[in-house]
Amino acid sequence: MGNIDETTLKQLVDRLLADDMLATAKLISIAENTDMNEAIIKLITPYLGRAKIIGITGAPGVGKSTLTDKMVKYYRTREKKVGIVAVDPTSPFSGGAILGDRIRLQQFAADDQVFIRSMATRGHLGGISPATADTVRILDAFGCDYIFIETVGVGQSEIEIVKNVDATLLVLVPGMGDDIQAIKAGIMEIADLFVVNKADKDGLERTVMEIEMLQDLAETKGWKPPINKVIARDNVDVDKLCEKTEEYLSYLTENDLLDKIRKERLETELKHITHNKLLKQAKYHLENNENLQTDLEKIYQHDIDIYSVANKIVQSIIK
Repeated sequence: MGNIDETTLKQLVDRLLADDMLATAKLISIAENTDMNEAIIKLITPYLGRAKIIGITGAPGVGKSTLTDKMVKYYRTREKKVGIVAVDPTSPFSGGAILGDRIRLQQFAADDQVFIRSMATRGHLGGISPATADTVRILDAFGCDYIFIETVGVGQSEIEIVKNVDATLLVLVPGMGDDIQAIKAGIMEIADLFVVNKADKDGLERTVMEIEMLQDLAETKGWKPPINKVIARDNVDVDKLCEKTEEYLSYLTENDLLDKIRKERLETELKHITHNKLLKQAKYHLENNENLQTDLEKIYQHDIDIYSVANKIVQSIIK
């Protein structure tokens, strides 16, 4: 996808703000596949900050997509506009998302108040695509009340989801036992709400007990993540989970924590973007540095130390 001119981009943003789903999809594709994401974010920034962002994470096979489907239904019955970002493994052949737009979620295809987007991780560890944050911003400007981010499910690197959402739902299933113990040092700490899906399976009470034991070991200040037992497939008690999610979001607002979380998230992202821009500049400078081989030879011959050369390169980039 080639770059488009500023006038066309402005027209697309105007259509986005006028509730045009096609323009929204086009802008996300432009942000994901070109270097015009900065221009898009600059145009939509005044319209951001409305959406509540919910992350759904957990190991493969725990039923994240089914749970997302049922939670979206809950919010749609309350006439909320919903965005879904499903971050999928990258196809080794096309670079696209293997699982497409998630077959289970296709029932919302005719609903103009539900926007679904699958995104490939493109080899990015952490369960979140680098373009996810920009996609969330575009959906926020589109007027979504809630945005769900459903992640790949790749283990402890899933902790990156915390940097992108207001509330994190960690989905588990009965019988995980040893798995829960194995992941306690990483992913268990990110949960704002625990969800034990497939609660009709054997081992439910043991799984709940395992989570409670880990919670007892952790230092909990204020909010203690509740354990929600659901059967997402049959829509059993998903409404209670949504109510608990709302309770947590209200807790954040009432205790002035939501703004704090979002500001910390922005700080982390700003550092990440700045780091990437500097890295890009450094790479360009090194690839076009006529003195690089000479400097490398001097380092090799011990005529100059490696840090002095690095400092010289950094200074030239800053200038």
